[in-house]
Amino acid sequence: MNEGSPFQDGEQVLLIDARGKRHLIFLRKSEAFHSDRGWIAHDAIIGQPEGTWVRSSMGLRYVALRPTLAEYVLDMPRGAQVIYPKDLAMILFWADIYPGCRVVEAGTGSGALTLALLRAVGPDGRVITFEQREEFARRALANIHMRLGEVTNLIVRLRPIEDGLAEEPVVDRVLLDLPEPWKLTTLVADRLRPGGIFLCYVPTIIQSHQFVEALLRERHWALIETFETLYRPWNIEGQSVRPFHRMVAHTGFITVARRVVPEDEGGARPRVERPDPEE
Repeated sequence: MNEGSPFQDGEQVLLIDARGKRHLIFLRKSEAFHSDRGWIAHDAIIGQPEGTWVRSSMGLRYVALRPTLAEYVLDMPRGAQVIYPKDLAMILFWADIYPGCRVVEAGTGSGALTLALLRAVGPDGRVITFEQREEFARRALANIHMRLGEVTNLIVRLRPIEDGLAEEPVVDRVLLDLPEPWKLTTLVADRLRPGGIFLCYVPTIIQSHQFVEALLRERHWALIETFETLYRPWNIEGQSVRPFHRMVAHTGFITVARRVVPEDEGGARPRVERPDPEE
């Protein structure tokens, strides 16, 4: 991406009409974008600054913008269901992904979380992602290259994580988007440094419960916390101030745990302090 520069041939652009409908396209010289609201020549956008307004052949206005990562994730081609931006944001903060971080991810899917991790760890960090299905890995890599170009700090392992994690060096973070994460707690404890963070994303509370029970049976984990994220936009227009009728509610449960050195005494482990709702 060339932030701040005019649009160039070959880059992505997001066209948004007055209704808020979005179209993610690639700019190509001499080509055109077509919809039921007319067509727009790509040449009318190439060379213009970001935020330019263009009109279709039917006279309808569109604003041309470079897509944010959140917008790209929602509009990019999918081989598997993506983790939504509201959850990606929470994952990056609760897993404390920082520049230079060494991260193992399992369940690459369409590459949404991988994209977010690569941007967060920066060029000095490293992301190792495990994906069993070759078609998902190919789609994820295509989405990553489409957004970031060539990356040198991403390693894709085309195998189950249980068959390959033991061969990897010790890392700072392990993030799983898998249906049975409770089977991997001991393996992860061996490859995650003390103080590191183990995070799991699953769609149901039954899976979260099984995962937490597995963590509690081992002495390597503390500060275990499970939560979900609800996203409710508000409409503010003139005297009308109200929440939208629809919201992005449940999409998945996130469980976070810290890797600790086991104590011989087996005393109580620290827990996450939660505010009293009556205070």
